[in-house]
Amino acid sequence: MLLPSIDVGHKFFSRAEMVVVGFHSHWLNGIDYIGQNGSKDYSGYKLPLAIAIVLSGQYEDDLDNCEDIVYTGQGGNNLLGNRRQVKDQVMERGNLALKNCIVQDTPVRVVRGHKSADSYVGKVYTYDGLYKVVKYWAEKGVSGFTVFKFQLKRVDGQPVLTTNQVLNARGQIPKSIAEIRGLVCEDISGGQENIPIPATNLVDDPPVAPSGKFVILFTANISSTFLLSIENCFTYCKSLQVAGSVKIPRNATGCDCKDRCTNPKICACARLNGSDFPYVHRDGGRLVAPMGVVFECGPNCGCGPDCVNRTSQKGMRYRLEVFRTPKKGWGVRSWDHIPSGAPICEYIGKLMKTDDVDTAYENDYIFDIDCLQTMKGLDGRERRLRDVSIPTCLDKSDDHRSDNGPEFCIDAGSTGNIARFINHSCQPNLFVQCVLSSHHDIKLARVVLFAADNIPPLKELNYDYGYALDSVMGPDGKVRQLLCYCGAADCRKRLF
Repeated sequence: MLLPSIDVGHKFFSRAEMVVVGFHSHWLNGIDYIGQNGSKDYSGYKLPLAIAIVLSGQYEDDLDNCEDIVYTGQGGNNLLGNRRQVKDQVMERGNLALKNCIVQDTPVRVVRGHKSADSYVGKVYTYDGLYKVVKYWAEKGVSGFTVFKFQLKRVDGQPVLTTNQVLNARGQIPKSIAEIRGLVCEDISGGQENIPIPATNLVDDPPVAPSGKFVILFTANISSTFLLSIENCFTYCKSLQVAGSVKIPRNATGCDCKDRCTNPKICACARLNGSDFPYVHRDGGRLVAPMGVVFECGPNCGCGPDCVNRTSQKGMRYRLEVFRTPKKGWGVRSWDHIPSGAPICEYIGKLMKTDDVDTAYENDYIFDIDCLQTMKGLDGRERRLRDVSIPTCLDKSDDHRSDNGPEFCIDAGSTGNIARFINHSCQPNLFVQCVLSSHHDIKLARVVLFAADNIPPLKELNYDYGYALDSVMGPDGKVRQLLCYCGAADCRKRLF
């Protein structure tokens, strides 16, 4: 199935190039197959047999979720017009070839086409590896004619996908809820967020929504967490819920600026940030660089809600989607381009004492507030304080941390926001930033996720959970291990 010098990630700048090297033998057909006679046997294989397919938005019924594809068979569409179906498809040629791949357990090569100004044909094609055809069926398509659908899943053990574009609906980002394929929930926030958060599932059959009983390979904890089968629905909440045992400090004094903070020399909050503002006035406010802790303006400050030094408090600004992944449970991606340094969301749940966490069951939504550890550079973490001025009360940080870990944590098991669905990656595009706004107690800092890079639309969002290997213990006291499926080039192979 593989050809010399054609590795996963190889780019072709036209269909003609694929024809010349024999990678895909037809310049127009999406399915390449061997054998024209369906009854002929050759070397133990029943022909025709598919060897490659191209996904390039030609069919209106195609669905592509990266490692899981629903591919529309060939025939019946108007190639010279709007490419809509104009008649029923027939089980012959390429359609029969894909069906035979199921019976004979034969993988096919998958090539994706993307719009590109660098190609003289306006598209570039990437080879994305081998996929198994796992099932097929016939149904009425979008235009009312019968089409054959083939579900393909990517073969394990291949290099990570290099394509940055996940085709959602005809290769484009959805413009509305009505265009979303695989929609299982229109807004998981129930209208609490200023932008709806849809959920999609193109993996499960039948599809399930992110509620009820489901297994999720997501952990919202930097230091200790577990895989958990959730037995009940969670309650979406956009603000922290505080346990009765937690006493929130009094509001900080704040600055005397009016309307907006503009002069770092006179702004009391800016002085705490090293006599400078941590954010720049671009795209609604962007963090200049990661810091040990960011001091934002709070309730007692003279400035208003539009102040740049309140950037992480302004709510969601990007269109996010929760989607089902083949191996990692639920994940999160954005429909919008996200610039480096932009805030994504705060990690929301129930703020509680770590000692009060119920250890009778495994909870994979506990996020330890370990800003002190981050600031001091423990466990190999880089010290990021730079010129930031830390209030005197924080200098006695050793008094606030026991040998068992941080004193406080956030539990998003039963209540939380979209942050609970963001997956781990060994090569992340987000980072965790501790933020203080209403008070200056580092033990109770807000935990906010920021973009570490410029993130293109439909790229999965992720951050490094920061585990040390063999650091997670099960209820039986034994070390637990969990494989990592992030797919990064430098993947550590294990989450913990």
